[in-house]
Amino acid sequence: GFPERRGEPLRLAVKNGAFKSMRNKTMPAQPSRTPGAVLLGDAFNMRHPLTGGGMTVAFSDVCTMKGMLSPLPDFTDFAAVEKRVDAFYAHRTRPALTINTLANALYKVFCASGDSSMEEMRKACFEYLRLGGSMSAGPIALLGGLETNPLTLVSHFFSVALFGVTRLMTPLPTPARILKGANLLKGAVKIISPIVWGEGLVRMFVPSQLREKWGWI
Repeated sequence: GFPERRGEPLRLAVKNGAFKSMRNKTMPAQPSRTPGAVLLGDAFNMRHPLTGGGMTVAFSDVCTMKGMLSPLPDFTDFAAVEKRVDAFYAHRTRPALTINTLANALYKVFCASGDSSMEEMRKACFEYLRLGGSMSAGPIALLGGLETNPLTLVSHFFSVALFGVTRLMTPLPTPARILKGANLLKGAVKIISPIVWGEGLVRMFVPSQLREKWGWI
């Protein structure tokens, strides 16, 4: 646990405001062709650190890049190297964008807010995981980068929202509860839509083989 001797200095620092806070930064992946250089991990693409997905994305980038460059005998053919780098950009998106969207969406759900519908969304998240089975295995696989299908992420996200609405409608769907449920669904859409749009609809949902073939990186 937290060292007891550090407790009082921490309380004093919080009371007096004698501490520094750092803003979190997100940066959607925007492929850039620079001859002789390629960016990986957080240098190329950042998400909120809430889920600790940065290292998962970095290792995934390394593995993907290795797979793309392995067929080349050397790096003297710049055109061939550029083609393989484009293939990397096309193939890295599924794991990276899924982890990015999850991290940024969870931050929006759990950050401080006066919106009571978001409080219901937070409760629904925990109760959804407590259901067990695929309701816990699916989100945990997404958190760990083991499941990289963005459609799985979107389906679980809205399953949580609908589960929250169901909780609100039980035992009796009063007008106030119905309104709160509608606001919960509206809030879920407002959270996920700009994140998915920022990451790129094509990069997220069009298969990498097609994007590589058509040059949509």
